[in-house]
Amino acid sequence: MKYTYQYKALPTTEIKLEINLWLRICQYWYNRQLGDRFDWWEHNRTSVDSCPLVASLPVLRDKPNYYSQKKYLPGLKKKPITVQWSGEELDLSRVPANTLQEVCKRVDKAFERFIAGDSSGNRSGKPRFKAQSRYRSFVVEGAGLELYSCSVGGKYLYVKVPKIGVIKIRSHRHLPDGATIKQLQFIKKNDGWFVNLRLEDTTVPVSNADIIPNWENSLGMDAVLHEDDYLATSEGFKLLSLKVLRKSQHKLTRISQKKNARKRGSKARRKLAKREGKQHQHIARCRKDFQYKTAHKLVRTGKKVFFHEDLNLKGLSKRNAPKQDENGAFIPNGQASKSGLNLSWSDAAFGQFFQLLGHIAGKAGAVVIAKNPAYTSQLLAYRDEVIFTDCSIREYWDDNLNLWVDRDINAAINILRVGLDIFPTIKRCKGGITIVGSITDDTSKEVLHILGCATLRERNI
Repeated sequence: MKYTYQYKALPTTEIKLEINLWLRICQYWYNRQLGDRFDWWEHNRTSVDSCPLVASLPVLRDKPNYYSQKKYLPGLKKKPITVQWSGEELDLSRVPANTLQEVCKRVDKAFERFIAGDSSGNRSGKPRFKAQSRYRSFVVEGAGLELYSCSVGGKYLYVKVPKIGVIKIRSHRHLPDGATIKQLQFIKKNDGWFVNLRLEDTTVPVSNADIIPNWENSLGMDAVLHEDDYLATSEGFKLLSLKVLRKSQHKLTRISQKKNARKRGSKARRKLAKREGKQHQHIARCRKDFQYKTAHKLVRTGKKVFFHEDLNLKGLSKRNAPKQDENGAFIPNGQASKSGLNLSWSDAAFGQFFQLLGHIAGKAGAVVIAKNPAYTSQLLAYRDEVIFTDCSIREYWDDNLNLWVDRDINAAINILRVGLDIFPTIKRCKGGITIVGSITDDTSKEVLHILGCATLRERNI
């Protein structure tokens, strides 16, 4: 298995100057390739609705791709290149060929997604030229990378990079025994340089397709996003949320307002922009730390299969469509209240959490599977009856069983049932919801036991 560890780099002043130069050269090479592709795009296509009747056809050229642009590198490395607008000279021969070829891959991937879409058919926006503040990383790979661990107490690691030398990094995390380094990535952040070590460990299995999910080795999870709850599990537990963006919103707003009041290009504005970036970095790191701890807590339960909702996060955080009256005037559309919900979805970052959970579970020999959550929040898990028809209904009292049913835990159990393929088939007709093919009675005993234990814990009985 291949995975990545990130460490704080402690380079010397000479090494800092060198890697900053490498970053500037990679930025120039990225923008040059992107400009070449835009030039081909403009001269080799004409819009159908704006084609003139009489026009001279330009000399058509082949479409630039990864291989054709990579062939320019040997000629560009022969002598330094002078940047026209700034007058600076850049020597591309100082950067390894593998690093510059990786920049070619980034350009090719960005442009292909713009004109053709990705593997899912989703097209992205037009790629932009990278300014110094937007181009912050480059990759070094090859046989010249070597990793050493010879510091007192194991506090530091040393990595040897071709054409740079030995770089000292802070070892806050032990490297697994037997892991070999395959790739190194330098990342420039607000508080210094960081390195991503791409490691390969043959002792960790790559896939776990032979796991057969059942009621004992599987866990269902429901994204709650209500008050202080983050996740609800099919074991009857709820995990608390962090809401780091909500807690830091006032600090971020105050810094942003001060920055916007300063003149563009001024030293005060640049200082406040750096301060704003550090605040964003603090929020992102707190969120990721919370997600890692939550994911490890779930994996330590010993479950081998984790089922979660396949959420449409883009649609959930989308703005409401505008509304107009008969005279064409815009009327309230509920966006004022929806904006707070959109912020909560962004603060929770469930997409990032489920991705991290998949990485951590894979190293532990488990799998994470996304399932369609249709009707899982409405149907009772132990009886074929639709109860939670409104989001305001958070609990249900069953008179026959003298039982409180929590909406979120009930939904998590239903997601587990969907993953185990024991959720009833539901058809929606004009008269309402029709349940067919029900096998709820087979698991009602286990479901009632989970709900009963959850009630006792919540009521402190």
